[in-house]
Amino acid sequence: MTRPNASGSIRPFYADWAGYNRRVAEALGRLSAEDLALVVPAPRDGDIGPWPIWAVAGHTVGARVYWLCHVLGELGAETTPFTDPSGFGWEDELSVVRTADEVAGAYASTWRVVEGCLDRWTPAMLADEVRRGSQVHTRQSLLLRLINHEAYHAGEIGVTLSSNGRAPIDLWPAADWRSDAPRTLREG
Repeated sequence: MTRPNASGSIRPFYADWAGYNRRVAEALGRLSAEDLALVVPAPRDGDIGPWPIWAVAGHTVGARVYWLCHVLGELGAETTPFTDPSGFGWEDELSVVRTADEVAGAYASTWRVVEGCLDRWTPAMLADEVRRGSQVHTRQSLLLRLINHEAYHAGEIGVTLSSNGRAPIDLWPAADWRSDAPRTLREG
């Protein structure tokens, strides 16, 4: 087994994240307008009602841009649909219904921001701290926050789809994990 170079890019440590991103983006990109409009019955902050799948998906990847670009100062926000540094996102404008192409495009454009960080950041940089109000975060804590945030919302979307008779998103298709499967299936 080859071990990642600890002084180089952190990408090898997060290699499978690209595969999860691809699988979610492809699954959402295949959904019909009716599927994307299904309401995810989960409580949101404040007096906000439940969101449709497209809004949950937009919120999910909008967080990448918020944390990486607007909090940490990474480049690339302008190449995504989420350019507002306040974090205002699709879920804040439910009257503008998003399409499967827009959702898949948001996954692709925000993934390029993530990829840039994974390529440029080194293990030593993961301990770098950033303050946000009274909070302090490290690059590592923000990456883990994003991964967990994405998994949580992919689960919400999957449960909503399956509860409505649709196929859920399969994050771990058996074919991708077979010993003879190309590594690129797992890693993006």
